Amino acid sequence: MKKKLALLLACSMVMGLTACGGKTEAPTTAATTAAPATTAAETKAEAAETKAAETKAEETKAADGAEAAKPDGGLDALIEAAKAEGELTVYGSCEEEYLSAACKNFETLYGIKTKYQRLSTSEVYTKISEEAGKPSADVWFGGTTDPYNEAVADGLLEPYEAANAVNLIGDQYKDTTNCWYGIYKGILGFMVNQEELDRLGLEAPKTWDDLIKEEYKGLIMLSNPNTAGTAKLVINTMIQMKGHDEAMEYFKKLDQNIAQYTKSGSGPSKMVGPGECVIGIGFLHDGIYQILQGYDNIKLIVPEDGTSFEVGATAIFKGCTHPNAAKLWIEYALSPECVDHAKENGSYQFLVLKNATQPEEATQFGLDMNNTIDYDFEDAKNNIAKYVEDFFNALGNSNDDRFKTE
Repeated sequence: MKKKLALLLACSMVMGLTACGGKTEAPTTAATTAAPATTAAETKAEAAETKAAETKAEETKAADGAEAAKPDGGLDALIEAAKAEGELTVYGSCEEEYLSAACKNFETLYGIKTKYQRLSTSEVYTKISEEAGKPSADVWFGGTTDPYNEAVADGLLEPYEAANAVNLIGDQYKDTTNCWYGIYKGILGFMVNQEELDRLGLEAPKTWDDLIKEEYKGLIMLSNPNTAGTAKLVINTMIQMKGHDEAMEYFKKLDQNIAQYTKSGSGPSKMVGPGECVIGIGFLHDGIYQILQGYDNIKLIVPEDGTSFEVGATAIFKGCTHPNAAKLWIEYALSPECVDHAKENGSYQFLVLKNATQPEEATQFGLDMNNTIDYDFEDAKNNIAKYVEDFFNALGNSNDDRFKTE
Protein backbone atom coordinates (compact mmCIF):
# COMPACT_ATOMS: atom_id res chain seq x y z
CA MET A 1 0.00 0.00 0.00
CA LYS A 2 2.79 2.41 0.92
CA LYS A 3 4.46 1.73 -2.42
CA LYS A 4 1.29 2.73 -4.24
CA LEU A 5 0.92 5.89 -2.10
CA ALA A 6 4.52 6.85 -2.78
CA LEU A 7 4.05 6.35 -6.50
CA LEU A 8 0.87 8.45 -6.54
CA LEU A 9 2.62 11.19 -4.54
CA ALA A 10 5.57 11.12 -6.91
CA CYS A 11 3.30 11.36 -9.95
CA SER A 12 1.49 14.31 -8.33
CA MET A 13 4.82 16.03 -7.79
CA VAL A 14 5.79 15.53 -11.42
CA MET A 15 2.45 16.82 -12.69
CA GLY A 16 2.58 19.81 -10.36
CA LEU A 17 6.09 20.74 -11.38
CA THR A 18 5.51 20.33 -15.10
CA ALA A 19 2.29 22.32 -14.95
CA CYS A 20 4.14 25.23 -13.32
CA GLY A 21 6.80 25.09 -16.03
CA GLY A 22 4.30 24.80 -18.89
CA LYS A 23 5.52 21.29 -19.89
CA THR A 24 2.10 19.59 -19.77
CA GLU A 25 0.02 20.36 -22.81
CA ALA A 26 -3.33 22.09 -22.22
CA PRO A 27 -6.34 21.78 -24.52
CA THR A 28 -5.90 23.94 -27.65
CA THR A 29 -7.80 27.24 -27.40
CA ALA A 30 -7.52 30.69 -28.89
CA ALA A 31 -5.79 31.94 -25.79
CA THR A 32 -3.10 29.27 -25.87
CA THR A 33 -2.33 29.73 -29.55
CA ALA A 34 -1.79 33.43 -28.97
CA ALA A 35 0.65 32.84 -26.10
CA PRO A 36 4.34 33.72 -26.66
CA ALA A 37 6.60 30.87 -27.83
CA THR A 38 8.69 29.15 -25.16
CA THR A 39 12.39 30.00 -25.41
CA ALA A 40 15.10 27.34 -25.68
CA ALA A 41 16.42 28.32 -22.24
CA GLU A 42 12.98 27.94 -20.68
CA THR A 43 12.54 24.54 -22.34
CA LYS A 44 15.93 23.39 -21.00
CA ALA A 45 15.06 24.59 -17.49
CA GLU A 46 11.71 22.86 -17.61
CA ALA A 47 13.33 19.58 -18.74
CA ALA A 48 15.82 19.76 -15.89
CA GLU A 49 13.04 20.45 -13.39
CA THR A 50 11.00 17.52 -14.69
CA LYS A 51 14.03 15.21 -14.55
CA ALA A 52 14.67 16.25 -10.95
CA ALA A 53 11.06 15.50 -10.07
CA GLU A 54 11.25 12.06 -11.73
CA THR A 55 14.50 11.27 -9.88
CA LYS A 56 12.89 12.32 -6.60
CA ALA A 57 9.91 10.09 -7.37
CA GLU A 58 12.18 7.08 -7.96
CA GLU A 59 14.08 7.79 -4.73
CA THR A 60 10.82 8.03 -2.80
CA LYS A 61 9.60 4.77 -4.32
CA ALA A 62 12.88 2.98 -3.49
CA ALA A 63 12.91 4.29 0.07
CA ASP A 64 9.32 3.22 0.56
CA GLY A 65 10.13 -0.24 -0.81
CA ALA A 66 13.06 -0.55 1.59
CA GLU A 67 10.83 0.43 4.51
CA ALA A 68 8.16 -2.09 3.44
CA ALA A 69 10.77 -4.81 3.36
CA LYS A 70 11.11 -4.61 7.14
CA PRO A 71 8.81 -7.12 8.88
CA ASP A 72 8.15 -4.67 11.71
CA GLY A 73 8.35 -1.42 9.78
CA GLY A 74 6.32 -0.03 6.91
CA LEU A 75 3.53 -2.52 7.53
CA ASP A 76 1.87 -0.78 10.45
CA ALA A 77 -1.70 -1.08 9.16
CA LEU A 78 -1.28 -4.79 8.44
CA ILE A 79 0.27 -5.39 11.86
CA GLU A 80 -2.63 -3.66 13.60
CA ALA A 81 -5.19 -5.60 11.56
CA ALA A 82 -3.38 -8.85 12.34
CA LYS A 83 -3.28 -8.03 16.06
CA ALA A 84 -7.00 -7.32 15.97
CA GLU A 85 -7.57 -10.86 14.67
CA GLY A 86 -5.39 -12.07 17.53
CA GLU A 87 -4.68 -15.64 16.37
CA LEU A 88 -2.88 -17.64 13.71
CA THR A 89 -2.75 -21.37 12.96
CA VAL A 90 0.22 -22.77 11.05
CA TYR A 91 0.62 -26.11 9.29
CA GLY A 92 4.36 -26.72 9.07
CA SER A 93 6.19 -29.19 6.83
CA CYS A 94 9.72 -28.31 7.92
CA GLU A 95 11.24 -30.04 10.92
CA GLU A 96 9.26 -29.48 14.12
CA GLU A 97 12.11 -27.80 16.00
CA TYR A 98 12.32 -25.04 13.40
CA LEU A 99 8.52 -24.81 13.08
CA SER A 100 8.12 -24.37 16.82
CA ALA A 101 10.84 -21.71 17.03
CA ALA A 102 9.44 -19.75 14.06
CA CYS A 103 5.94 -19.73 15.55
CA LYS A 104 7.10 -18.73 19.02
CA ASN A 105 9.19 -15.90 17.60
CA PHE A 106 6.22 -14.62 15.56
CA GLU A 107 4.06 -14.65 18.69
CA THR A 108 6.74 -12.77 20.64
CA LEU A 109 7.22 -10.14 17.91
CA TYR A 110 3.56 -9.37 17.33
CA GLY A 111 1.62 -10.61 20.35
CA ILE A 112 -0.54 -12.87 18.16
CA LYS A 113 -1.41 -16.25 19.63
CA THR A 114 0.17 -18.77 17.26
CA LYS A 115 -0.73 -22.46 17.10
CA TYR A 116 0.99 -24.99 14.87
CA GLN A 117 0.89 -28.60 13.71
CA ARG A 118 3.67 -30.49 11.97
CA LEU A 119 2.50 -32.45 8.90
CA SER A 120 4.28 -33.73 5.80
CA THR A 121 3.61 -31.69 2.68
CA SER A 122 1.38 -34.26 1.03
CA GLU A 123 -0.56 -34.64 4.27
CA VAL A 124 -1.20 -30.89 4.29
CA TYR A 125 -2.30 -30.97 0.66
CA THR A 126 -4.69 -33.86 1.32
CA LYS A 127 -6.10 -32.18 4.43
CA ILE A 128 -6.85 -28.82 2.84
CA SER A 129 -8.24 -30.54 -0.26
CA GLU A 130 -10.74 -32.39 1.92
CA GLU A 131 -11.63 -29.18 3.77
CA ALA A 132 -12.72 -27.69 0.43
CA GLY A 133 -12.19 -23.97 0.98
CA LYS A 134 -12.74 -23.99 4.74
CA PRO A 135 -9.21 -24.67 5.98
CA SER A 136 -8.55 -25.43 9.62
CA ALA A 137 -5.26 -23.49 9.43
CA ASP A 138 -4.27 -20.10 8.04
CA VAL A 139 -0.81 -20.62 6.58
CA TRP A 140 1.57 -23.30 5.37
CA PHE A 141 5.26 -23.12 6.29
CA GLY A 142 8.14 -25.17 4.91
CA GLY A 143 8.29 -28.28 2.80
CA THR A 144 9.00 -28.76 -0.89
CA THR A 145 6.88 -26.96 -3.45
CA ASP A 146 5.50 -29.84 -5.52
CA PRO A 147 2.48 -30.25 -3.17
CA TYR A 148 2.21 -26.45 -2.98
CA ASN A 149 1.91 -26.41 -6.77
CA GLU A 150 -0.82 -29.04 -6.62
CA ALA A 151 -2.66 -26.77 -4.19
CA VAL A 152 -2.19 -23.81 -6.56
CA ALA A 153 -3.66 -25.82 -9.44
CA ASP A 154 -6.66 -26.72 -7.27
CA GLY A 155 -7.26 -23.12 -6.17
CA LEU A 156 -6.52 -23.86 -2.51
CA LEU A 157 -3.97 -21.08 -1.91
CA GLU A 158 -4.62 -17.34 -1.66
CA PRO A 159 -2.55 -14.98 -3.86
CA TYR A 160 -0.80 -12.24 -1.90
CA GLU A 161 1.66 -9.65 -3.18
CA ALA A 162 4.20 -9.62 -0.37
CA ALA A 163 6.30 -6.49 0.21
CA ASN A 164 9.22 -8.61 1.45
CA ALA A 165 9.32 -10.56 -1.82
CA VAL A 166 11.89 -7.93 -2.85
CA ASN A 167 14.29 -9.91 -0.67
CA LEU A 168 14.16 -13.01 -2.91
CA ILE A 169 17.35 -13.77 -4.86
CA GLY A 170 15.35 -14.62 -8.00
CA ASP A 171 11.83 -14.86 -9.41
CA GLN A 172 12.12 -18.65 -9.67
CA TYR A 173 11.72 -18.74 -5.90
CA LYS A 174 8.09 -17.69 -5.97
CA ASP A 175 4.90 -18.80 -7.63
CA THR A 176 4.08 -16.79 -10.76
CA THR A 177 0.66 -15.95 -9.30
CA ASN A 178 2.06 -15.07 -5.85
CA CYS A 179 0.39 -18.08 -4.22
CA TRP A 180 3.60 -19.22 -2.53
CA TYR A 181 7.03 -17.78 -1.77
CA GLY A 182 10.31 -19.62 -1.30
CA ILE A 183 12.31 -19.30 1.88
CA TYR A 184 15.06 -21.90 1.37
CA LYS A 185 16.35 -24.54 -1.04
CA GLY A 186 17.86 -27.94 -0.41
CA ILE A 187 19.69 -30.40 -2.65
CA LEU A 188 18.44 -33.95 -3.23
CA GLY A 189 20.96 -36.76 -2.78
CA PHE A 190 22.04 -39.82 -0.82
CA MET A 191 23.07 -40.27 2.80
CA VAL A 192 25.05 -43.43 3.50
CA ASN A 193 26.28 -45.20 6.61
CA GLN A 194 29.95 -45.56 5.73
CA GLU A 195 30.65 -48.00 8.57
CA GLU A 196 27.96 -50.38 7.33
CA LEU A 197 29.14 -50.12 3.73
CA ASP A 198 32.69 -50.95 4.86
CA ARG A 199 31.39 -53.88 6.91
CA LEU A 200 29.50 -55.21 3.89
CA GLY A 201 32.43 -54.59 1.56
CA LEU A 202 30.41 -52.23 -0.65
CA GLU A 203 31.24 -49.00 -2.41
CA ALA A 204 28.96 -46.01 -1.84
CA PRO A 205 26.59 -45.26 -4.74
CA LYS A 206 27.70 -42.34 -6.89
CA THR A 207 24.75 -42.06 -9.32
CA TRP A 208 21.01 -42.68 -9.41
CA ASP A 209 21.60 -45.73 -11.58
CA ASP A 210 23.96 -47.17 -8.95
CA LEU A 211 20.99 -47.45 -6.57
CA ILE A 212 19.37 -50.22 -8.64
CA LYS A 213 22.40 -52.51 -8.37
CA GLU A 214 21.50 -55.87 -6.86
CA GLU A 215 24.16 -55.46 -4.18
CA TYR A 216 22.02 -52.79 -2.48
CA LYS A 217 18.95 -55.03 -2.10
CA GLY A 218 17.13 -54.23 1.14
CA LEU A 219 19.58 -51.48 2.10
CA ILE A 220 17.78 -48.35 0.82
CA MET A 221 15.00 -46.17 2.24
CA LEU A 222 12.90 -43.62 0.36
CA SER A 223 9.86 -41.65 1.52
CA ASN A 224 6.28 -42.41 0.50
CA PRO A 225 4.91 -40.13 -2.27
CA ASN A 226 1.43 -40.42 -0.75
CA THR A 227 2.63 -38.49 2.29
CA ALA A 228 5.96 -36.83 1.47
CA GLY A 229 6.75 -34.09 -1.03
CA THR A 230 10.36 -35.30 -1.07
CA ALA A 231 9.32 -38.53 -2.79
CA LYS A 232 7.25 -36.54 -5.30
CA LEU A 233 10.36 -34.54 -6.12
CA VAL A 234 12.28 -37.80 -6.67
CA ILE A 235 9.56 -38.99 -9.08
CA ASN A 236 9.58 -35.70 -11.00
CA THR A 237 13.37 -35.65 -11.08
CA MET A 238 13.67 -39.12 -12.59
CA ILE A 239 10.97 -38.37 -15.18
CA GLN A 240 12.73 -35.16 -16.19
CA MET A 241 16.13 -36.86 -16.33
CA LYS A 242 15.09 -40.13 -17.98
CA GLY A 243 11.71 -39.60 -19.61
CA HIS A 244 8.40 -40.94 -18.27
CA ASP A 245 8.48 -44.58 -19.36
CA GLU A 246 12.15 -45.15 -18.56
CA ALA A 247 11.62 -43.56 -15.14
CA MET A 248 8.78 -45.98 -14.36
CA GLU A 249 11.01 -48.91 -15.30
CA TYR A 250 13.70 -47.42 -13.08
CA PHE A 251 11.33 -47.26 -10.10
CA LYS A 252 10.36 -50.89 -10.59
CA LYS A 253 14.02 -51.87 -10.28
CA LEU A 254 14.69 -49.48 -7.41
CA ASP A 255 11.70 -50.91 -5.53
CA GLN A 256 13.52 -54.25 -5.34
CA ASN A 257 16.16 -52.57 -3.17
CA ILE A 258 13.85 -50.50 -0.93
CA ALA A 259 13.57 -51.69 2.67
CA GLN A 260 10.98 -49.09 3.71
CA TYR A 261 9.03 -46.10 2.37
CA THR A 262 8.92 -43.62 5.22
CA LYS A 263 6.05 -41.26 6.01
CA SER A 264 8.12 -38.07 5.98
CA GLY A 265 10.83 -36.92 3.62
CA SER A 266 13.36 -36.66 6.44
CA GLY A 267 12.55 -40.20 7.63
CA PRO A 268 15.40 -41.95 5.75
CA SER A 269 18.01 -39.53 7.14
CA LYS A 270 17.02 -40.51 10.69
CA MET A 271 17.55 -44.21 9.97
CA VAL A 272 21.03 -44.01 8.43
CA GLY A 273 23.14 -43.05 11.44
CA PRO A 274 21.82 -45.80 13.75
CA GLY A 275 22.26 -48.34 10.94
CA GLU A 276 18.55 -49.09 10.46
CA CYS A 277 19.20 -48.43 6.79
CA VAL A 278 22.45 -48.14 4.90
CA ILE A 279 21.41 -45.70 2.16
CA GLY A 280 18.79 -42.99 2.56
CA ILE A 281 17.43 -40.90 -0.31
CA GLY A 282 16.43 -37.37 0.67
CA PHE A 283 17.58 -33.82 1.23
CA LEU A 284 21.18 -33.55 2.29
CA HIS A 285 20.56 -30.80 4.86
CA ASP A 286 18.68 -33.49 6.85
CA GLY A 287 21.89 -35.51 6.75
CA ILE A 288 23.85 -32.51 8.03
CA TYR A 289 21.52 -32.35 11.02
CA GLN A 290 22.14 -36.02 11.80
CA ILE A 291 25.92 -35.61 11.50
CA LEU A 292 25.85 -32.65 13.88
CA GLN A 293 23.83 -34.78 16.29
CA GLY A 294 26.88 -37.05 16.53
CA TYR A 295 26.40 -39.53 13.67
CA ASP A 296 29.79 -38.97 12.06
CA ASN A 297 29.44 -42.31 10.27
CA ILE A 298 27.16 -40.60 7.71
CA LYS A 299 28.55 -39.56 4.34
CA LEU A 300 26.67 -37.16 2.05
CA ILE A 301 26.59 -37.78 -1.70
CA VAL A 302 25.50 -35.43 -4.49
CA PRO A 303 24.70 -37.73 -7.47
CA GLU A 304 27.30 -37.36 -10.21
CA ASP A 305 24.71 -37.76 -12.98
CA GLY A 306 22.79 -34.74 -11.75
CA THR A 307 20.02 -34.09 -9.28
CA SER A 308 17.38 -31.52 -8.40
CA PHE A 309 16.64 -29.23 -5.50
CA GLU A 310 13.61 -28.35 -3.49
CA VAL A 311 12.30 -24.88 -2.85
CA GLY A 312 10.91 -24.77 0.67
CA ALA A 313 7.93 -22.42 0.67
CA THR A 314 5.26 -20.62 2.64
CA ALA A 315 1.68 -19.77 1.61
CA ILE A 316 -1.77 -18.62 2.72
CA PHE A 317 -4.72 -21.02 2.61
CA LYS A 318 -7.66 -19.67 0.64
CA GLY A 319 -10.64 -18.96 2.90
CA CYS A 320 -8.52 -18.88 6.07
CA THR A 321 -10.01 -17.50 9.30
CA HIS A 322 -7.28 -14.94 10.00
CA PRO A 323 -6.30 -13.40 6.63
CA ASN A 324 -4.41 -10.39 7.99
CA ALA A 325 -2.39 -12.44 10.43
CA ALA A 326 -1.69 -14.81 7.54
CA LYS A 327 -0.36 -11.95 5.37
CA LEU A 328 1.81 -10.74 8.23
CA TRP A 329 3.18 -14.28 8.57
CA ILE A 330 4.27 -14.22 4.91
CA GLU A 331 6.10 -10.92 5.45
CA TYR A 332 7.73 -12.37 8.56
CA ALA A 333 8.74 -15.62 6.80
CA LEU A 334 10.41 -13.58 4.05
CA SER A 335 12.67 -11.78 6.51
CA PRO A 336 15.81 -12.49 8.53
CA GLU A 337 13.62 -12.25 11.66
CA CYS A 338 12.43 -15.73 10.73
CA VAL A 339 14.92 -17.53 8.48
CA ASP A 340 18.11 -16.54 10.29
CA HIS A 341 16.92 -18.66 13.21
CA ALA A 342 16.70 -21.82 11.09
CA LYS A 343 20.24 -23.02 11.75
CA GLU A 344 19.76 -22.51 15.50
CA ASN A 345 16.98 -25.07 15.28
CA GLY A 346 18.48 -27.86 13.20
CA SER A 347 17.67 -26.58 9.69
CA TYR A 348 20.67 -26.02 7.44
CA GLN A 349 19.14 -25.28 4.05
CA PHE A 350 20.49 -22.65 1.66
CA LEU A 351 18.41 -19.51 2.20
CA VAL A 352 16.92 -17.72 -0.84
CA LEU A 353 16.66 -14.24 0.69
CA LYS A 354 19.27 -11.60 -0.18
CA ASN A 355 19.25 -10.09 3.31
CA ALA A 356 19.51 -13.41 5.17
CA THR A 357 22.65 -14.94 6.66
CA GLN A 358 23.57 -18.26 5.06
CA PRO A 359 24.28 -21.07 7.54
CA GLU A 360 27.94 -22.05 7.32
CA GLU A 361 26.91 -25.67 7.77
CA ALA A 362 25.28 -25.68 4.31
CA THR A 363 28.65 -25.25 2.60
CA GLN A 364 30.90 -26.80 5.26
CA PHE A 365 30.01 -30.30 4.02
CA GLY A 366 30.80 -29.57 0.38
CA LEU A 367 27.25 -29.58 -0.96
CA ASP A 368 27.33 -28.61 -4.63
CA MET A 369 24.21 -26.70 -5.60
CA ASN A 370 25.54 -26.34 -9.16
CA ASN A 371 25.16 -29.99 -10.18
CA THR A 372 21.41 -29.66 -10.57
CA ILE A 373 19.10 -30.10 -13.54
CA ASP A 374 16.98 -27.33 -15.01
CA TYR A 375 13.93 -28.45 -13.06
CA ASP A 376 10.60 -27.93 -14.84
CA PHE A 377 8.31 -26.61 -12.11
CA GLU A 378 5.37 -26.19 -14.50
CA ASP A 379 5.45 -29.81 -15.61
CA ALA A 380 5.66 -30.88 -11.98
CA LYS A 381 2.70 -28.65 -11.09
CA ASN A 382 0.52 -29.90 -13.92
CA ASN A 383 1.30 -33.61 -13.84
CA ILE A 384 2.50 -34.77 -10.41
CA ALA A 385 -0.85 -36.33 -9.43
CA LYS A 386 -0.74 -38.51 -12.55
CA TYR A 387 2.95 -39.29 -12.05
CA VAL A 388 2.33 -40.53 -8.50
CA GLU A 389 -0.50 -42.73 -9.78
CA ASP A 390 1.81 -44.05 -12.52
CA PHE A 391 4.49 -44.73 -9.89
CA PHE A 392 2.19 -46.95 -7.84
CA ASN A 393 0.82 -48.64 -10.94
CA ALA A 394 4.37 -49.45 -12.00
CA LEU A 395 5.18 -50.91 -8.58
CA GLY A 396 1.82 -52.69 -8.27
CA ASN A 397 2.17 -52.90 -4.50
CA SER A 398 0.94 -49.70 -2.81
CA ASN A 399 -0.61 -51.85 -0.04
CA ASP A 400 2.78 -53.33 0.75
CA ASP A 401 3.69 -53.16 4.46
CA ARG A 402 6.79 -51.15 3.49
CA PHE A 403 4.47 -48.16 2.90
CA LYS A 404 2.91 -48.41 6.37
CA THR A 405 5.60 -46.52 8.16
CA GLU A 406 6.43 -44.39 11.20
